[in-house]
Amino acid sequence: MDSMLEDGAAGLALAAVSSVSAGAADDSELSRFSRPMLTMAAVLTILVMILGVAGNLLTIVALLRCPRVRNVAAAFIISLCVADLLFCVTVLPFSASRFVHGTWTHGGALCTVVPFMRYGNVGVSLLSIAMITINRYIMIAHYGMYGRVYRTGWIAAMIVFCWIFSYGFQLPTLIGVWGVFGFDPQLGTCSIRPDASGRSSKAALFITAFIVPCVIIIACYARIFWVVHQSEKRMRSHAVGGGGARPGLGAGGGAGSGAVSQRFKPDQRHAREGREMRAKRNEWRITKMVLAIFLSFLCCYLPITIVKVTDSDVRYPGLHVAGYLLLYLSACINPIIYVIMNAQYRQAYRSVLTCHRQRGRMGASTADRGMDGNSKTMVSQVSIAMSPVSLTPGHGIDDDF
Repeated sequence: MDSMLEDGAAGLALAAVSSVSAGAADDSELSRFSRPMLTMAAVLTILVMILGVAGNLLTIVALLRCPRVRNVAAAFIISLCVADLLFCVTVLPFSASRFVHGTWTHGGALCTVVPFMRYGNVGVSLLSIAMITINRYIMIAHYGMYGRVYRTGWIAAMIVFCWIFSYGFQLPTLIGVWGVFGFDPQLGTCSIRPDASGRSSKAALFITAFIVPCVIIIACYARIFWVVHQSEKRMRSHAVGGGGARPGLGAGGGAGSGAVSQRFKPDQRHAREGREMRAKRNEWRITKMVLAIFLSFLCCYLPITIVKVTDSDVRYPGLHVAGYLLLYLSACINPIIYVIMNAQYRQAYRSVLTCHRQRGRMGASTADRGMDGNSKTMVSQVSIAMSPVSLTPGHGIDDDF
């Protein structure tokens, strides 16, 4: 009789635990999605993870191995790739599992580590994009201070700052004094939750690690495009109305000793201007590529943020799944942008895949070589914001490649 009562009590306890677990799953956001939708989301998440690992790893190897793309911007792009690679390895497998099971199934310890890594990698990614944008801004608008700012030690300090700030900002949450990392039944995943005092770091994290870098990036690009626009106006004005005496001729048009120099100076000047314009176009391509990276970041992160705010009751499950997938897509989209927008990156990828080692630094940024004192970019020789240059047709700053 006693054994029967004990068995009955054990059965009731087991049923209660199962009921609580089922209730947590039923209350979760993912439980409101159809099974085919979750299966599709899991498959696409795994696909993004594979592409992200392969693409970011290939980019890191290419930038480290190929001198032609090894410049200041490449150092920050490597930092960005490492963050995306860690996101693919440490976050996406658990996200796919969450879609498969409909809830979190990996225990309390990982429920703390995974969101810590997720928020940290997102912060590093955006701060790295901000650092590249600032690099482009100083290159174009304040080249006189470029060599003083972008020395090896300062570049390393900037990259270290991105990582320490992104992860250090979460340490109070990690130790439970400003929100806690834990399972959120409403979301069906692990995230930042209010602590015992009702405090959460989510709002401060969103403002400090997302809003502020975005404002800095937008301000830098507004200034960059204004400077480029002013430069183009001066170039066009110089090309149309640039008269005056021809080099090597006196006021009366005589030759004399200037006739010898006249034979050589125009060719030398055109050759120099050709090199300068190629350097300028290369810098502008990198600038446009970084802008595309930033815009893709916004396109990937804003939808899920907007959906969470406007549809907290999950009335439109498909929008939530699409938002999650766009969020994960950010981890693999940057290498695709590099391939589409930069011929030198395509060549670097090709050299890695074919095991062909590039030689020389012909394609490297002349500005970055100039900061070592070996050469000067055309941005320093002909300040693109202040001094016009005579352009040959087909060599404008907006030419495609």
